[in-house]
This record gives sequence, structure tokens and C-alpha cells, in this order.
Amino acid sequence: MKILLSNDDGYRAEGIRQLAEALGTFAQVTVVAPERNRSGASNSLTLEVPLRVFQADENVYFVNGTPTDCVHLAISGLFDFEHEMVVSGINDGANLGDDVLYSGTVAAAIEGRFLGLPTIAVSLHTETGGPRHFGTAARVTCELVERIIREPLHGSTILNVNVPDLPYDELRGWQATRLGNRHRSKPVVPAADPRGRPIYWVGPAGGGQDAGPGTDFRAVSEGFVSITPLQIDLTRHAALDGLKQWLGRADG
Repeated sequence: MKILLSNDDGYRAEGIRQLAEALGTFAQVTVVAPERNRSGASNSLTLEVPLRVFQADENVYFVNGTPTDCVHLAISGLFDFEHEMVVSGINDGANLGDDVLYSGTVAAAIEGRFLGLPTIAVSLHTETGGPRHFGTAARVTCELVERIIREPLHGSTILNVNVPDLPYDELRGWQATRLGNRHRSKPVVPAADPRGRPIYWVGPAGGGQDAGPGTDFRAVSEGFVSITPLQIDLTRHAALDGLKQWLGRADG
């Protein structure tokens, strides 16, 4: 099994290092990740400047671009062999609910799916000052990858996995979940640069608003690994008939 491993925290991040080591016990792993932290990059592609690829170590490469750039390059001609799966992570922090729309970790997995491969995005629900059990998330990821190898999922499925920051033996199990959603983010934080000019920091994400039973928020808060199946199709199919009627009235 040839696995492409990427992330949005950068190729030197602890999460991707531990995950590469764990997956390498049973698969051929190639790391292609951003040269620096690109959290929040979402699905952006770099189109107006050339991308450069550098080799940091054996089977470890970094790119002056986004997570999506990394996966796109790796699958679309950077190597003379084909990958069979894309794994993205381990992200240093959760990707719950609305986070998936901004997450470079999830975007890397989505790009792999765009290009026809089974994909998993994995995040560890770390908090400031927390223990940061990346080993737990790496073990969970290996178990999921081995399960997919034995029993492949439907080709359109992207797994978004969030792991509580606990020792492996303290996990309460696995749950199939839906995305919850957050309260609106906190206000921007104004500041000044060294020359006194105004600058702004994006405010912290809001807490869980829809965090009830069945959501990814609830599962992780209760000590379960949350596994949410995502899809690329963003069409709200239930609204199509109503939209057709609305457009018909507009034409009239």
C-alpha cells in the first residue's frame, strides 16, 4: 500500500511525524506537506506563482504552497509511481462542524478524493496546555487505514476523524457522527504594528452551537473518536424543487 501523507501544520509538525512513523510499519509512506503552517488555507490552489518542491529527508518533501497544492502535485506527476490512498494529519487541533470549510487538513483529503483516491483527514482535539496524545491519533488512523484496505468504502466518501486528546486505553470507542456547527466566531482583535499602523487578528472560533447527540462535537466531548463521512457534492438537493418553483414565479 502506497500512502501519500500531507497536512496543513507543515512538514516538521509533530502530528505528521508520528503518523508517518506509525503508517510506515505496514505501508510505503511519502510525505508531501507545506513548508510552513497553512492552517485555514481551505481548498486554495496556487495558480499565479510557480511551486517549488524540496526534499527534507528520505520520502519527505515540502512545498511552498497550500495543502491542496501538495496533494495535487504529488498525485498529478511529481512522482513516477501511483499512490493508493491519501491521509491528511494529524492536525494539531480539532476540525469539527464548520471547521471543515476552512481546514487545510480536510482540504488535502478532499483534493485526494477529487483525484480518485480514498482519503482520511485526522485531527487531535488538542487545547492549550493539553497533553497532546498524537500517538493515540496515529494508532486510531492506522486502524482505520487497515480497515479501509480490508473493506473499502464507497468511492465518494471522505472520512473526517477527530480524536480526543486522551491515552489510547481511555478512549470510549468510535462513533459515526454528523457535523455539528459553531456559534459565530469572536470579534476580530485590533492591534498595531511596530509603526503604529492598525492590524487585525481573526478572532477565536465560536463554541459548539449544534453540539447535541449524534454530532462530532458531542462524540469527542464524551471521549469517543468521531468519524464523519463527508462528500464533495454541496448541492442542497432537498431545496431544488422549491427553488424551481421560486424561479418559475419570478419568470411569471
